[in-house]
Amino acid sequence: MLQFILRRLGLVIPTFIGITLLTFAFVHMIPGDPVMIMAGERGISPERHAQLLAEMGLDKPLWQQYAHYIWGVLHGDLGISLKSRIPVWQEFVPRFKATLELGVCAMIFAVAVGIPVGVLAAVKRGSIFDHTAVGLALTGYSMPIFWWGMMLIMLVSVQLNLTPVSGRISDTVFLDDTLPLTGFMLIDTAIWGEQGDFIDALMHMILPAIVLGTIPLAVIVRMTRSSMLEVLGEDYIRTARAKGLTRMRVIVIHALRNAMLPVVTVIGLQVGTLLAGAILTETIFSWPGLGRWLIDALQRRDYPVVQGGCCWWRR
Repeated sequence: MLQFILRRLGLVIPTFIGITLLTFAFVHMIPGDPVMIMAGERGISPERHAQLLAEMGLDKPLWQQYAHYIWGVLHGDLGISLKSRIPVWQEFVPRFKATLELGVCAMIFAVAVGIPVGVLAAVKRGSIFDHTAVGLALTGYSMPIFWWGMMLIMLVSVQLNLTPVSGRISDTVFLDDTLPLTGFMLIDTAIWGEQGDFIDALMHMILPAIVLGTIPLAVIVRMTRSSMLEVLGEDYIRTARAKGLTRMRVIVIHALRNAMLPVVTVIGLQVGTLLAGAILTETIFSWPGLGRWLIDALQRRDYPVVQGGCCWWRR
């Protein structure tokens, strides 16, 4: 056991160096001058350009920039954003909370829908419902997130006008910063918001959570169905039926409880899928989370933000 732990810990250093080195190299290979991008159409004088490069440390050789970056990371300092001039950690925390809230809601949706559908598909094996559930699960797993998100926006938000198109909450909602806010919009609006604020936050959450939770939902449906079919063929299930137990009791108490172990394992593995899908989902819905933050930083060549975001994303 000790050797296994030491071996795993020994892989941390080369993995960390590899991730940071690749991220640093790829970010600096992106064409464009971050100073000129920050200046925009206003332009900037050569003297001011050189001054800003020196202030940001971009005038140093790449190896010195990398060494300075690694030294900061080891001391918990991810640098300062080139755009906002705010420490990366201070920008990271509120966006992490937004992504975490979206991910939790997406997983709740996937579990709440996926397990009942999977159980019912297994119980009604070979029926129209079973074939439909399996077909939709395969479709949901293979469907591009960006296409699915845009289709829902066009149908639900634009055509039916049932939910907001983008954002996390309406501009008309105001929460006092002096209150002990958690940073999770659903919780804060429920506790401190005025009447209707929680519903507003919930309506903004619905479509992004559905889009982000679609792939985990498809996986959970297939795994629940497969696990239930295996358990329903066991001897103790036939024994329970022979004892005269009701069908509902056999399915819920005896079958589902024993079929949940692989399902729970799969649910845990879907966390990585949520993080990967959050980049596209947040971009489509203008959700102010880590994914959109990282994409915006890439577009404006904000090296510290991109490097810090990628390091966290690969944990």
